[in-house]
Amino acid sequence: MAGFTFRAVAAACLAVVLVGSPAAAQDNPVVVMDTSMGTIAIELFEDEAPISVANFLSYVDEGHYDGVIFHRVIQGFMVQGGRFTPSMSPRPTRAPIRNEAANGLDNDRYTVAMARTSEVDSATDQFFINTVDNEFLNHQVRDYGYAVFGRVVDGTDVVDRIEATPVTNSVPNTPVVIESARRR
Repeated sequence: MAGFTFRAVAAACLAVVLVGSPAAAQDNPVVVMDTSMGTIAIELFEDEAPISVANFLSYVDEGHYDGVIFHRVIQGFMVQGGRFTPSMSPRPTRAPIRNEAANGLDNDRYTVAMARTSEVDSATDQFFINTVDNEFLNHQVRDYGYAVFGRVVDGTDVVDRIEATPVTNSVPNTPVVIESARRR
């Protein structure tokens, strides 16, 4: 009986180790963005934000992000991109998606969230990378919140460089271009 208990405990411990291990995290999709300032890899949280991840990946797969810029950069807050070309021409979008801000993920430093208007379910192609912990963007802190769907797993130094770029009215003086975005 003691052997059975030991085996059961050992199996349970192994299961916990495997679920919490980096190997489990590797099951999440990863998008690699090559930008004019370096490369950023973003792990996507498919289980917590399936609608946002599917939406983001569909834009990635169709090449929508290739050639758009980070058009809004606010030091001590976030960097935003996804729709505008260097000439500030908008790319066409699909219908807005449902806001998944109630998914339990917080707008912490280097997480990636869907940008939206004041309308809760208005996110389309724009996303932002939090450059600090932005608790006030979390679900029901000030309003419905902004849906986190990923995090930067490589290239945080690139995000920091983008955040530090000189801007005029939050638009970088020199365009920061997403040259390509692809699934890894």
